[in-house]
Amino acid sequence: MNTPPPWGKKKKPADPEEFLADLIQKVRDFFEERSGKEPKKKEPAPEGGGSEGGGFAAGAGKIALIIAALFLLRGVFACFYTIEPGEQGIVLRFGQYSRTAGPGLNFKIPYMEDMIRVDVETVRKEEFGLQKTVRSSGDDSESLMLTGDKNVIDVAWIVQYKIKDPYQYLFKVSNVAQAVRDNSETVIRRIVGNMDFDYVLGNRITLADMGRQELQRDLNKLETGVDIVTLQLLDVTPTDEVKPAFNDVNAADQDMKRLINEAEQEYNKVIPEAKGTANKMIEEARGYAAQRINDAKGETARFKAIAAEYEKAKEVTRQRMYLETMQSVLPQVRQLYIMDSGAQPALPFLNLNGAGDDRPQQPVPFHPAQEAVTR
Repeated sequence: MNTPPPWGKKKKPADPEEFLADLIQKVRDFFEERSGKEPKKKEPAPEGGGSEGGGFAAGAGKIALIIAALFLLRGVFACFYTIEPGEQGIVLRFGQYSRTAGPGLNFKIPYMEDMIRVDVETVRKEEFGLQKTVRSSGDDSESLMLTGDKNVIDVAWIVQYKIKDPYQYLFKVSNVAQAVRDNSETVIRRIVGNMDFDYVLGNRITLADMGRQELQRDLNKLETGVDIVTLQLLDVTPTDEVKPAFNDVNAADQDMKRLINEAEQEYNKVIPEAKGTANKMIEEARGYAAQRINDAKGETARFKAIAAEYEKAKEVTRQRMYLETMQSVLPQVRQLYIMDSGAQPALPFLNLNGAGDDRPQQPVPFHPAQEAVTR
């Protein structure tokens, strides 16, 4: 018979059940001491096989109690969650959509509801033709397209979009990014296929705006829940095989535009000058016509006034007019001949006005009034 050591019986390492039981007992003793009750003393387990079943059941109950406490504690912490700015939360109850949670502190039923975060502020981008990717259905690049006049053109573009409806984005379409790519390529090919080669080259902004509107309508019909921010045509060029010919055509087109601009410049220089000269001549002619008309009207008025006076006193007016005429004419006459009414030849007089003037002297016809004047 072995004698036990004086310091007591040596304990074996505790199994998990005993460890959990001791832990629960210590927690109970702690709360009983705080409440003023005396902790229960641990009764030693009776020896024998009959006590093994009861000990195992007690240990299992304690383990279940701890698991339930942990499960409850986890559920309490899982009731609350926070949504960051720029995000939205989709709450699912038993796997079915329940509601959409906004930014801030929110509540959900633990173990019954789940939450999925969706970033609605990040701008997502899809690129086409920038890396010259090869389509899986053949050797043609996704950027090669056929225009309305049966020419091949290389178009590279990008599409940027944001999520506007998280519910549609998560549950309506399985792969939204692929849907955006497929619909974008369809829309651009349809637009380019309806336009001529030259129109596509010169109207990228117009075509990009048309493509954005059509792509948004198609994605709305599919209920993808995205909003197209921008669709931009980055590079629109002919293929490598036709680039030399295209450059020649472009150079000829530039020369044509240059010549047209030079002609318009010359036209804008000459035509306004000619129009100004023509307007000047027209205005001068109008002024001259107005002057002649006014002079004629003045002479007419003067003649009418003289005629009216003449009708009042014909002899006096006739005599006055004659004298006024002689007064204005006689000072300009250099040679004067006074002829008698009965004398036929002219009478010679000395040249008193112009000495040395050998020009032939013409006789002045005699009028009875002249005799009266000379007398």
